[in-house]
Amino acid sequence: MRRTLVLGLIVAFAGASTAAAQPDVTPVEPFKVGTFDIHGVPHVGLVLRDSLVIDIEVANLVLQADPMYAKVRMPEDMIELIGSYEYGLKYRLYEIVNDAVGNNRLSGSGRADYVYDVSALRIRPPIMYPGKVMNAAVNFYTHACEGCTEEDLQARTKERQENRGVPYLFLKPSRGAVIGSGDDIVMPYGRDRIEWEVEMAVVFGRAGKYISAARAYDHVFGYMVAMDVSDRGGRPPGGYGQGSDWFVGKGHDTFAPMGPWIVPKEFYGDPMERLHQSLVIDGVTVQEAKAGDMIHNIPELIEYASSLITVFPGDVMQSGTSGGTGAGRVQRATGSGYLQAGETISASIEGIGTLTHKVVAEESVPDDLSGAQLPPTASYSDR
Repeated sequence: MRRTLVLGLIVAFAGASTAAAQPDVTPVEPFKVGTFDIHGVPHVGLVLRDSLVIDIEVANLVLQADPMYAKVRMPEDMIELIGSYEYGLKYRLYEIVNDAVGNNRLSGSGRADYVYDVSALRIRPPIMYPGKVMNAAVNFYTHACEGCTEEDLQARTKERQENRGVPYLFLKPSRGAVIGSGDDIVMPYGRDRIEWEVEMAVVFGRAGKYISAARAYDHVFGYMVAMDVSDRGGRPPGGYGQGSDWFVGKGHDTFAPMGPWIVPKEFYGDPMERLHQSLVIDGVTVQEAKAGDMIHNIPELIEYASSLITVFPGDVMQSGTSGGTGAGRVQRATGSGYLQAGETISASIEGIGTLTHKVVAEESVPDDLSGAQLPPTASYSDR
């Protein structure tokens, strides 16, 4: 189906000349792309001014009723949109935006019936669901030296700069873990050492293997906000693999918030110059960082990741988090360094948007479990 769409787009935009194959169309204003429940069904939409959503399927039907516009089929989901974007689809999206803005279809009496307020829709994860979610661990100097004095941080940073090595990546689950803005973050039963990490998520737009850092951005579709919610409770004693357990730490349901939408790269610029991310819990800012704090930059992360595994359109790579995580490092109203049920957590990246979630606790588990499940942290830890 995806191959058919791509071929159809190429045919739709192709003509007698190269210029016809790539229309001279630019959008009158930037947009973002997301997935939203419209009449109870997930739809891909364009986001304008962070407040309005255009249902691209309906908007396209209206547009191509005018014979001057070629017939172009809209993608059924975000992965299809991402894979088709550079094969001509983006020009139709530009035309949809230009028509909506130029013909006053966004507000007032002329507002089109395919335009919705963001506030009236459920925001879904933009990609339902990524093929894989790759995460960079300890990729900010301040995160590598949590709780350090300024002198220690400078010394540790200098040491790390001289011996950066290669990035450390891990995989996080997709479906189940990935949630959209407004969905609850659920602390699993008895797991009470849950932390927060705000991260930039890079969305791949082109497949590739052994992508050099110099070519990395050619394979990027865009950027979104993400959180790497983490369980620091560890494994119970006994059995194999004492110590760190990345599946326990990273793999729970709802532990990969993403969104609220994706900014195509042409509307964001170089993240290594622009990135400014922060995280707030019940009004208290606990994390704030810029790209200069990164140990390995985004092109280097892409080069390393693609040397291990082929990346595909719709895959996601998160670039790591800064200092400001960890028990007791920032005092909040709860007096705890871990997340507490009832708190509201908001993660933001300037120029992209904000994820907002309520934290809730899973209150019980089925009563017929044999004991082979992950136990409450307090049952084996006195930390």
